[in-house]
Amino acid sequence: MKVVITGGTGMLGRRLALRILARPELVGSDGTPQEISKLVLFDAFPPVEPPPDDPRVAVVTGDICDRAVVEDLIDADTDAVFHFAAVVSGGAEADFDLGYGVNLDGGRNVLEAARKTGLCPKIIFTSSLAVYGGERSVDDATALTPQTSYGTQKAIGELMVNDYTRKGFVDGRTLRLPTIVIRPGRPNAAASGFASSILREPLQGDPVTNPVDPETRMLILSPRRAVQAFIDVHNADGGTLGMNRSVMMNGISPKIGEMLAALRDYAGDGVADRVRAVPDALVQQIVDSWPWYADGARARALGMEPDASVAEIIDTFVNEELDGEFVS
Repeated sequence: MKVVITGGTGMLGRRLALRILARPELVGSDGTPQEISKLVLFDAFPPVEPPPDDPRVAVVTGDICDRAVVEDLIDADTDAVFHFAAVVSGGAEADFDLGYGVNLDGGRNVLEAARKTGLCPKIIFTSSLAVYGGERSVDDATALTPQTSYGTQKAIGELMVNDYTRKGFVDGRTLRLPTIVIRPGRPNAAASGFASSILREPLQGDPVTNPVDPETRMLILSPRRAVQAFIDVHNADGGTLGMNRSVMMNGISPKIGEMLAALRDYAGDGVADRVRAVPDALVQQIVDSWPWYADGARARALGMEPDASVAEIIDTFVNEELDGEFVS
């Protein structure tokens, strides 16, 4: 099986790559788990972390907005594409043209390249709970009414995946993600990035600011659970998914103040006191447009499980990313 991961050298792309290289979990056209014969990690930038040391891995640097480049990437040998490449929420809001260029036109390039193969490969599109607008509680039937450019671009992408699947061009699946916490590495331009920073930086010994009210809630999911969710969506039976190929992944929904309290309980006052409140009206406005609670029955039916608690998310990060030790 040949698999392409766009945004493949990023946080989720790299972790998915390591997971599927380690054991055959992706189901092929015959319904059985297949070994990976080639894995292409495509990204706009060279990898920050070393790519997996495996002869099956190829790293390609290029522009998702260049259709010729994407058509070279997704060829007749490609069985599945995990499409992670995107301009994140804050960046898409700050640069309207860039957001639409990468998030909409780039996604269309992926679908068109897959269509051109004539072989109906699986396309797993990464969406976001930002497709909802202002509702505090959402479920699988909630209308998509995004209140940001990023959310709008993701909503359009979901509809394109459904339509290309309806036409038989691709076997599309969309995973609608909560905010991923704790993201390892450095902060990015996502409006949601602070939710990782207020836990990650203190555990690593660094001061950090919290831009939102402690009563603000966020739907969150760990990278480990997100990787599993992508595997589950890839392997889901297309007949079970039906015409709507979007699956909303559930997460837990703590207040920001509760996340900080969990950090204090886990790591102590010295670590938790590294967080300082510095309100940011723009970040607050964007985050307030996202739902606080999600009830994804389709995800549950596919066996997809969220994390049990903020404490579990913190402990997973410390053990998997910090070798079991944090800076007290």
